[in-house]
Amino acid sequence: MLTLLQLITVLLLTSISSPDAEKVFHSRDHSDLQIPSSHQAELITDKETAELFLSRYGFIRPVNWDEVQFEETTGISNDEDFTGEEDFLSGIQEGDSSLSRAETDDEDDGEDEDSPNPTESQAFISALREFQKVSGLSVTGVFDDATKVAMNKPRCGVPDKETEMDATDDAHDSTNLQALLPLLLTDPPEPSPTTATDRPIRPPTTATDRPHQSPSTTATDRPHQHQSRLVSLLSKRRQKRHVRRHAWGNMAFSKMVLKWRLIGEGYSSQLTIQDQRHIIRLAFRMWSEVSPLEFVEDTLSPLEDVDIRLGFGTGRHLGCNQKFDGTGREFAHAWFLGDIHFDDDEHFTAPNTGSGISLLKVAVHEIGHVLGLPHIYRTGSIMQPSYLPQESGFEINWMDRKAIQHLYGGCKGQFNTVFDWIRKERTQYGEVVIRFNTYFMRDGWYWLYENRTNRTRYGDPVALQVGWHGIPTDGVDACVHVWNRNTDAVYFFKGTQYWEYDDGKDQVLTVDPEGHRYPRLISEGFPGVPSPIDTAFYDRRDSYIYFFKGTNVYAFDVTANSLAPGFPRKITAVFPAVVPGDHPGGNIDASYFSYTHNAVFLFKDAQFWRVAAAGRSRDRWRRPSLPHNGLMPHREVGEQWFDICNVHPSALKVARR
Repeated sequence: MLTLLQLITVLLLTSISSPDAEKVFHSRDHSDLQIPSSHQAELITDKETAELFLSRYGFIRPVNWDEVQFEETTGISNDEDFTGEEDFLSGIQEGDSSLSRAETDDEDDGEDEDSPNPTESQAFISALREFQKVSGLSVTGVFDDATKVAMNKPRCGVPDKETEMDATDDAHDSTNLQALLPLLLTDPPEPSPTTATDRPIRPPTTATDRPHQSPSTTATDRPHQHQSRLVSLLSKRRQKRHVRRHAWGNMAFSKMVLKWRLIGEGYSSQLTIQDQRHIIRLAFRMWSEVSPLEFVEDTLSPLEDVDIRLGFGTGRHLGCNQKFDGTGREFAHAWFLGDIHFDDDEHFTAPNTGSGISLLKVAVHEIGHVLGLPHIYRTGSIMQPSYLPQESGFEINWMDRKAIQHLYGGCKGQFNTVFDWIRKERTQYGEVVIRFNTYFMRDGWYWLYENRTNRTRYGDPVALQVGWHGIPTDGVDACVHVWNRNTDAVYFFKGTQYWEYDDGKDQVLTVDPEGHRYPRLISEGFPGVPSPIDTAFYDRRDSYIYFFKGTNVYAFDVTANSLAPGFPRKITAVFPAVVPGDHPGGNIDASYFSYTHNAVFLFKDAQFWRVAAAGRSRDRWRRPSLPHNGLMPHREVGEQWFDICNVHPSALKVARR
C-alpha cells in the first residue's frame, strides 16, 4: 500500500515524463477507441431541426458570429470532467423568436390558432429557398429529401450569413466580397487540376519542435490548469481583432507576414503531432503560393502575440463559446483574423488517403476564413461551406485566388532569369513533338509557368537544385537556349562563367564533345562579350544572342561565333521606346523570347516592356509607324503573369512529393 508521500512522488514522476507519454499516445493505433453515441451530431430529420440549422447558419437571420464569440467566451465552463454540468449546459441554447415559451409547450395546451407554425412561416420558407439556392438544389421552399441530405453533409461551423459591421468601421459584411466575385472572375480560365506529385511537402518534424510544457503538469491536469489562461488570451486577441481592419471590403490583416501556432493544449488524438504540424504548414503554404502573404510557425513567442492559433477539441473546447456537435456535420470553425478550432470527434486523415475527412482541405478552408474570406458558393471553390470528398491533388482554384487577392493584392517582385525551355518529346504513337515550358527564377528558387492556365504550377517555387542539376544553387544571371535547325544547346550564365546543360541527362556538362570543360569563362565561349552580364536571350528571328550589361547590348552571332557588326550599342538605340521616356534604360533584370506570345520581353523591377513584333503582326497593323524593336509602354509583371508568389523561407526548404 503506497503512502501518501509515495503516491505524490509517483504522480510527479509521471508528470515529468508526460511529453513522452503524449508522443506515444499520438503515435498509437486508435482503432480500439469507440466513439460514444452521445458524441454523434444530431441529424437534421424534420422541420424543427431544419429551422435550428437555418437559424444557426444565418439563413433566417444574419448571425453576429464575431461579437457573440467575444462577449460570451469568459462565461463558459470548459471542464469536461463535470459531466453533469456538461449535460446541463449542452441543453441550454439562446432563445429564438421561432422557439418561444408558448410554442414549446404541449401542442394541445391552448396554442394560439392565429399564430402560424414557425416551420411553415414565410421566414422559414424564404430561408429554406436561400439554402437550396446556394446549395445547388431545386429551389422549392419544401423540406424534401435532397435538402435533408444537404443539411446533414459535413460542413464548416462558420455561419453563411453574418451581420454587418458597425457603420463606423471600414470593414463590411461578407456579402460585399460575394457581390464582387462576378467582377473578379473575368480573367483567365479555370486551371485544370494537377496530380499530387506537383505538391512539395515539408520534411517531417519531431515532437521536440512542439511548444515547451511545464514538467510539473500531467496530461490529465493540463486542460484544467490552462483553461483560464486560454480564455483570457483568446479574449485579448479578439479585442485586438476589432481594430485591425482594412478598407478593402472585408476584414483583412494589416501586415503580410503572419505568425501561427498549433497550440500544445489542442493537439489531435488521431494524427501524430508531426503529421498535424506538417499538414497545417502545407495549408498555410498553399495560401502563400497565391497571395503576397507569408506565414511563419512560431513556437516561442507569448501566445497572445501569435496571429493565428489552431487547436483540436471536442464539445466545449479551448475556451471557446461555440460547442462542437460530435461526429458528423460541423468539423471546424474559425474567426476572421482570429483562431481556428477543429472538432477532434471527426475522423481527420492525411491528404490523399481516400477515407475520412482531409485535414489539409479543412485547414485550407478555415485559414481562408481567418484571412477574411466568407463562404463562396461556386463549384470548385475551397470556400464552399460543405465538405466535398477528397480528391487527389486538390488546389486553391481561380476564384479563391482572385478573392484573396482582392483583400491583399497580387504578388510582385523582380526576377533574375526568365526563359522558355524547348524540348523534343515522343508521343505514345511514336511521333516526335516540340514542347516548351516557361520558367521564372529568383535567387535560388524557380517557378514553372503554365501558359495554358495562366498561372504557376501548383507547389512552386521549388529549389533550383531540385529541377536543375549542377547549376549554381543561389541563382543565375541568364539562361539562353540556342535552338535552330543546326543547334540545340542550353547555357546558364553566372558571374564570369557559364555552363552548358545536357537536356537528355538533366545535368550540366563537365566536358562537351569538343573537349571544353565546364564551367567556362564567358570571354572564352563568347568572345567580345563582357562579364558579368545582366541578362541575355536568344532571338530565333536573326539567330543572335542579345547580352545586356549596364546601358549597352551586345548582339552575338552564333553562326560566326563573334559579335555582330556595329555592336555593342545602347539599349535605347536597339530597343527604342514607343512612348518617349517609357524605357528601362539599363541594368535589365531579365529578358526572354516567349514562344507563347511570339515576342521579346524585358524585365526590370516589377515591370516589363514588350518588344513590338516585326513583320505582319497585330502591332504593325494597328500602328505601321512603330520603330523596329520598339518597346511598348510598360506594364506590371502581375498583370501578365499571375501568382508568381514568394513563400516564407521557412516554408521553402521542402522536397517534391
